Amino acid sequence: MQVLPRAQSYATWLGIVRIFTGIIWLLHGVPKLLNPNFAGPDGMAGMVQEAATHNTSAYGAFLTHVVLPNAALFAHLVAWGETLTGVSLLLGLFTRVGGFFGVFLPLNYWAMKMGWATTGGWSGLDMTTLALSFVNLVLPTGLALGLDGLIAARRSAPRVNSGPES
Repeated sequence: MQVLPRAQSYATWLGIVRIFTGIIWLLHGVPKLLNPNFAGPDGMAGMVQEAATHNTSAYGAFLTHVVLPNAALFAHLVAWGETLTGVSLLLGLFTRVGGFFGVFLPLNYWAMKMGWATTGGWSGLDMTTLALSFVNLVLPTGLALGLDGLIAARRSAPRVNSGPES
């Protein structure tokens, strides 16, 4: 009979997956934050304009009428969203929130590119980051090697009464 590894082994590996996912998000978010031209025509505005011309869905209308007129705002939201998702996952702090945004962001990129309409749209970086982030959304990956675990341990620690009860 084969014995399964202890839960702590699984938790440690999930923590490593979380850290890896956080690094991926940071590698994509930080350069956008540091690039003053990210919102411009050579950055997000150009990418959205190109996508909006080919996207005939309701999401294409959203890109044309909401995102494009507010490209600078959405560029900042994307840059900060990716960076904060990376920080959350790397530190293991609010990992389920980080996992949620790690799913939300690539779903939007996928819809912008009309990924559902092509076989290649179901593969690649967007779906990889979505899948890795989904793991962090549904499993408590921050409990091992993360600040969520320290916070949980502190909350569950017995309180020591330092004075007489009144």
